[in-house]
Amino acid sequence: MSVNVNQQTGSQNDLLEPAAGWAGPATTRLLPPEVSRRGLLFRALSSLSRLFGRQEVPNIYSVMHLNPGLFWGWACFASRFLPFGRLPAAVREKAILRTAWNCRCRYEWGQHVDLSIRAGVSDEDIVRAARGPDAFRYDEDRALIQACDDVFLHKCLSDATWSVLSRHYNEALLIELVMLIGHYEMLASFLNTAGIALEPCVEEALEKFHRRTSHIVMLEFGGSSM
Repeated sequence: MSVNVNQQTGSQNDLLEPAAGWAGPATTRLLPPEVSRRGLLFRALSSLSRLFGRQEVPNIYSVMHLNPGLFWGWACFASRFLPFGRLPAAVREKAILRTAWNCRCRYEWGQHVDLSIRAGVSDEDIVRAARGPDAFRYDEDRALIQACDDVFLHKCLSDATWSVLSRHYNEALLIELVMLIGHYEMLASFLNTAGIALEPCVEEALEKFHRRTSHIVMLEFGGSSM
């Protein structure tokens, strides 16, 4: 049975959460292994994690490395989106935020609230990503968020969404965007199923974001965070 992950992690202060709550199991199913079990090559990732603005390897990597044969192929593929993707960082992060929200994945949402701020996405736009396409002022942003909704709901961008995006992005970037959305939907399914908890430093950053944006949430959602 799925429960609100806030109850599982002990964080009860999320001002923003999907109407159905965050998805996840009643208890954590897969825990990060001890450092001694991670292998020398994987432990070398601790230095590379600084590319993502992290001082330690995120829990998702430690847990996925329980299947090392899958992990290394995935890590190579995922790196083509982050940090080596060609989409502007703010565009990438807004798409991931909307995907995380649609999939009710608190780990993905929390990680990318933090990364969005580092990429220059405003607090207002982070909150708007939770509200949906109509919350944005510009056609490009509305189409970007709508693309996430199209993939989530229909597994295909509508003609209208494609038409707007194709005025802003070339073919290579359009391919990257659709693949990015699908990739983070896949990750959200894994994260929700495993019940992976946010790292303490990211949890702290998310709580600071909630405190800082309470007035924006009230404005955008009319008194409701759902």
